[in-house]
Amino acid sequence: MKFIRNIMLFAALLAGVATYAQPSAPSKIVSWSTEITPKQDSLLQVVFTGKIASGYHTYSLTDSFSPTEIFDAEYQGCRPSGELYCLGTPVLEDDGMGGKMECFYDMIQIAQDIVMEQENGSFKGSIFTNSCTDQTCKSEYYDFNIALSSSVAVAEEAVIGGSDSEGSSIWALILEAILWGFAMLLTPCVFPMVPMTVSFFMKGSSSPAQGRFKAIMYGFFIVVLYTVPISLIILITRIVGGDAVTADIFNWLATHWLPNLIFFVVFMVFAASFFGAFEIVLPQSLVNKSDKGAGKGGILGIFFMALTLVLVSFSCTGPIVGTVLIKSTQGEFWTPIVTMLAFSLAFALPFTILALFPSLLKKFKQSGGGWLNSVKVVLGFIEIALGLKFLSVADQTYHWGILDREVYLAIWIVVFTLLGLYLLGKIRFANDEPVEHLSVKRLALAIGVFSFVVYMIPGMFGAPLKALSGYLPPITTQDFVIGQGSVSSSATGTSSAGSTGERYGLHLPLGLEGYFTLEEGLAAAKAEGKPVFVDITGHGCVNCREMESRVWSDPTVLGMLKNDFVIVALYTDDKSKLDEKDWVKADNGDVYKQLGRANSYIVRTRFNVNAQPNYVLLSPDGEQLVPTRGYDLDIPGFVAFLQSGIDAMK
Repeated sequence: MKFIRNIMLFAALLAGVATYAQPSAPSKIVSWSTEITPKQDSLLQVVFTGKIASGYHTYSLTDSFSPTEIFDAEYQGCRPSGELYCLGTPVLEDDGMGGKMECFYDMIQIAQDIVMEQENGSFKGSIFTNSCTDQTCKSEYYDFNIALSSSVAVAEEAVIGGSDSEGSSIWALILEAILWGFAMLLTPCVFPMVPMTVSFFMKGSSSPAQGRFKAIMYGFFIVVLYTVPISLIILITRIVGGDAVTADIFNWLATHWLPNLIFFVVFMVFAASFFGAFEIVLPQSLVNKSDKGAGKGGILGIFFMALTLVLVSFSCTGPIVGTVLIKSTQGEFWTPIVTMLAFSLAFALPFTILALFPSLLKKFKQSGGGWLNSVKVVLGFIEIALGLKFLSVADQTYHWGILDREVYLAIWIVVFTLLGLYLLGKIRFANDEPVEHLSVKRLALAIGVFSFVVYMIPGMFGAPLKALSGYLPPITTQDFVIGQGSVSSSATGTSSAGSTGERYGLHLPLGLEGYFTLEEGLAAAKAEGKPVFVDITGHGCVNCREMESRVWSDPTVLGMLKNDFVIVALYTDDKSKLDEKDWVKADNGDVYKQLGRANSYIVRTRFNVNAQPNYVLLSPDGEQLVPTRGYDLDIPGFVAFLQSGIDAMK
């Protein structure tokens, strides 16, 4: 290796002589930093991040012209797991000879997974890069010496360059949490709370100051209900030393039939109230106490409204909360708490604004018309449509078979058709005023609603409806698909290969075939000599359905999944009772007899994740090949992820 290194240094000197008349290059083209991340048990990921000087590009690990490489690697007390791999996708450029160069601009990241064989160890070596502009190239070496530990990983200062990422990681987590907090407003289990919030605070307050106070308290309670329980859970988890009980509680809340049916009934009751069937009011005794006790009853009502929001939204916010909980088991204490505080503040802000807004709507009541009631009626239709999601989650996790995809779509088509007719003034409710003239706004809304209805109709015959993939039951529950007739077992991935799927009524999407326990998948992978694609998923996982509809359905991705991998889908929320031979025994002696609980324990302890979707690539021996990939709709990135597993397998 040193001979090769000397040859490349000589070539770099020749390049320098040939370009002596060009402008001088920066003293350092690529500045490196190092980050070590515990992945699972004794497996660590070492990531080298190189910041590339402006105007230069360097090359990927697999580039045929001048690949980035690690020379003279030495491992003490540890060993590499798989090959060195790139994070990110290179830019392909012509090399002038009919081929392609794999280039990175601004930044390059390479990673190596390492298995600790002793308590402490080290990883030494040199990274070679050849960085070029259109006129010149410069070769560099970055010498590193990293101290590693099976419990704590600490990077030493390297001979050249150093790490500058320690202070920025917490801010990156906070920023990510804030963005997720805002994004949660648009998810199917959070968005229905918007009309409920508007309706609740539309009842008004005795004064503008009291209205503002109630709105602020609403936001405050949301933050408290997210942050304080999580902080207590993290503290208890840290004391007791385990997170299995915590994960089971959250899993129960998000997927058990009882809370989901309660949420469904709550939304139907609110919808009926919006239509004018009755008025939801606090008990008169609480109202009287509220008048006497400076709003004491009102505060209680606001607290329970905030509690309802937190509970109802948890099936969508759960993956984010689960990620924070996993971080609490990795030696961090304050970081998860601060991250959850940032998430809850961002999540609460839109609802606080919505709580403030209804008090302002009062000023427009004198403008005439029953437009406020029309808003409530429209929201009532939306409540019916979106409330079905909770019934669907219970139906899927318990395999009741009462709300299959075509039934769900039929209800939506009818609901939104009625909404369109209401907007046109063809339907009136008790508190509505006659629509003598159709306004442009109502006409525009009606056109949008009827267009949506037309979009849904092909779904009754098997159209994928990708825009609604997160809201609808999976297409495997549909009895009829045009061109296929009744959906067969081979079309849903429950052929003879998937014996567990046949026993427990599970299916894979898009005609894929596979397995539903890790043991069966690994056995098949050994027989076929293929890597294993582990899909950590759930019946109630909105983002899982979106990934399947928008990413897995891509021809390249679908072809790779069909031909190059053995697929194992681990449903962490399925309520099927396991056969005794499939029971999973935990380290503490607990026995998991339910498929979802067993899978939840496996992915939490083996892959160190507690959220869906997540994707893990394994060798037939069960060794993780590349880092876990989560929810990401970037199709080229997903292709690169799959290819990296294939390459690591080779």
